[in-house]
Amino acid sequence: MRPEDLPAVNATLNSISAVLLVAGLVFIKRKNIAAHKACMLSAFGCSVIFLACYLAHKFLVGPTRFQGEGAIRLVYFAILLTHTVLAAAVPFLAVTTLYRALRGKFEKHRRIARITFPIWIYVSVTGVIVYFMLYQMTFTG
Repeated sequence: MRPEDLPAVNATLNSISAVLLVAGLVFIKRKNIAAHKACMLSAFGCSVIFLACYLAHKFLVGPTRFQGEGAIRLVYFAILLTHTVLAAAVPFLAVTTLYRALRGKFEKHRRIARITFPIWIYVSVTGVIVYFMLYQMTFTG
């Protein structure tokens, strides 16, 4: 795999994480604890692999400059800013949420999961949006 392929891999991992997070939520609402656990651990695994690939890309390739101008540039940076700020919180929130579940502290797990889930899903979805805006949108100049 070439370093230039990593952004597409990262978008795929973010997409898979988002699907797994939603599936995990559906399963827990249906009281299917085993399926919920499998989805959430898989989402965490995808996010860990994403982080490794993201850091590898930044180390090997460096930053990528957004080429859009005008209003789309403002939209891009608004999404990127909220994505980046919240993405910094996800590892801590996800680890804490998982730790509490794996230790059987389910009331504490539920309380933090109500915070972790919307942030994690937002970061996963906006990660895909940022990818498309940065690598798939074409701008004429």
